[in-house]
Amino acid sequence: MINNKKTESPESQRRAWVVAADMGYGHQRTAYPLRDLAFSGKVINANSYDGIPEKDRRFWHATKSLYEFISRFKRIPLIGNIIFSFLDKFQRILSYYPKRDLSRPDSNIKVIFSFIKKGWGEDLILRFKKNHLPIISTFFTPAFMAEHFQYPNDIYCVVCDADIARVWASLDPKKSKIKYFAPCTWVRDRLKLYGVDPQKIFLTGYPLPKENIGKDMEILKEDLRNRIINLDPKLKYRQLYKPLIQGYLGDLPKKSDHPLTIMFSIGGAGAQKEIGLKAVNSLKDKIKNNKLRIIIAVGTRIELTKYFTDNVRGLKLDGWVHILSAKTTKEYFEKFNQALRETDVLWTKPSELSFYAGLGIPIIIAPSIGSQEDFNKRWLLHIGAGTPQENPKYIDQWFFDLLNTGDFAEIAMQGFIEIEKLGTYNIEKIIESKNE
Repeated sequence: MINNKKTESPESQRRAWVVAADMGYGHQRTAYPLRDLAFSGKVINANSYDGIPEKDRRFWHATKSLYEFISRFKRIPLIGNIIFSFLDKFQRILSYYPKRDLSRPDSNIKVIFSFIKKGWGEDLILRFKKNHLPIISTFFTPAFMAEHFQYPNDIYCVVCDADIARVWASLDPKKSKIKYFAPCTWVRDRLKLYGVDPQKIFLTGYPLPKENIGKDMEILKEDLRNRIINLDPKLKYRQLYKPLIQGYLGDLPKKSDHPLTIMFSIGGAGAQKEIGLKAVNSLKDKIKNNKLRIIIAVGTRIELTKYFTDNVRGLKLDGWVHILSAKTTKEYFEKFNQALRETDVLWTKPSELSFYAGLGIPIIIAPSIGSQEDFNKRWLLHIGAGTPQENPKYIDQWFFDLLNTGDFAEIAMQGFIEIEKLGTYNIEKIIESKNE
């Protein structure tokens, strides 16, 4: 039979403006899996797009510089924590209980809108108006800009944390047209407290990369089958939970397709690099004996690549410590996602990467930076998908205790079972249904 149905070109299948902000990696990483939806296949950074007005560029730059300064400043003993705590209170997330109406705008949202009313972001939205596609923003500010400047199509905001401050909801949430893609029930319920119409909240899950999942989770399951072998060397977890593993993953291989691997991920501001170096030094004997491999993901910062290259070179670890870096953010995400497929444990501060526990990768939780990361940590511990780091100096002891008892394997399965994994596909379905 001849199929006369017209096949759409890849270009015509791109049905939205996908917008992020170059403020660390979080908002860009959240947008990256949605690039198949993006017009011309490109994610737009609201603070660095081609042709951005100089006044907008300067304002965004000042905001980013403050964010990075605060992240780094926290490392200074005593005074760093004191000043960071003072600054962080402006973005703190209030306790959930007692449940109450939190829809009144706070000072943060009022300040943001005061700048938008003066023209901040108008140029960006005027550019989008030339092609009235839906806007999908992984940062709240571009969504507010689109609403204020009366963008004629749908405006969606993708939340990239497990709980959020009041600043994510508009001045008048009840009247706002912004719709939200919530990564978890905590965000959904918090948005309701902020006054957002429940019909404008879609519980999609966080957008994880397709290349780590597959259409039917075949990639994810294959990777997890190999990971469980490495995470349970003494068979403690597999013997106890064999029916559970069989039900979700099927038969496991006799041997993993990669050596035991830890990935230590450093945030965009470069904070916590000292933790990674302490870990390498503590584990150097295990690494030399080919007991495990370490990947240090440093991103696009040349100075971080140099820092680790210079400090690791003298340890003579024969390639079992790999420094993962790239020239561009897009290239970095490509390499990072590929490396995750052979990563057994992810060591990171509880950023947006907390949701990557859904890939069946246990999280070692480094110290949080900011209120939202405190809540991400609470969420990870709540669902059993992560464990707080102990003293990095003694990782050669506590890491293998968790490994040999099967705890890491249990944490991996908890994340896989409890966290929604198909967020990217769920968001695509919603956007596609609006364009039919």
